[in-house]
Amino acid sequence: MIRVQREDFDLGAEVKALTARNPRIGGLCSFVGLVRDMHGDDSVRAMTLEHYPGMTEKMLQRIDDEAHWRWPLEASLVIHRHGRLDPGDQIVLVATASPHRQAAFEACQFLIDWLKTQAPFWKKEETPEGERWVEARESDDAAAERWAGTGKAAG
Repeated sequence: MIRVQREDFDLGAEVKALTARNPRIGGLCSFVGLVRDMHGDDSVRAMTLEHYPGMTEKMLQRIDDEAHWRWPLEASLVIHRHGRLDPGDQIVLVATASPHRQAAFEACQFLIDWLKTQAPFWKKEETPEGERWVEARESDDAAAERWAGTGKAAG
């Protein structure tokens, strides 16, 4: 399931709904990204996330479909927020459920790595010096690159 929304989410409720009535799930892995109050040595007062409605959801679905092809997942969830967020606010939730914990861990990490580099979101930070667009980081590209060319994972 993919959702792009302005509203916050309830982690407990989302995980409970994702795993409800599915006794095949043996492992659940989740990642929640939060707005930091620092970027490098600079203070961040807020962050605004922008996206292209429709295009963003399609790309997130493609990334999620790839995870389901690579790992034996019973369920997955990606919620990404947009709009103005303050430090400490939740930005993203990625959750994966599988019969086996290793598949849940790997698929969750894959989803967040690819989401960081492939999903069409733009981030603007508010700092004491003014607003600035957040540039792509080489470390995010390197994290996503390790999944490139890898085939379907064993169940």
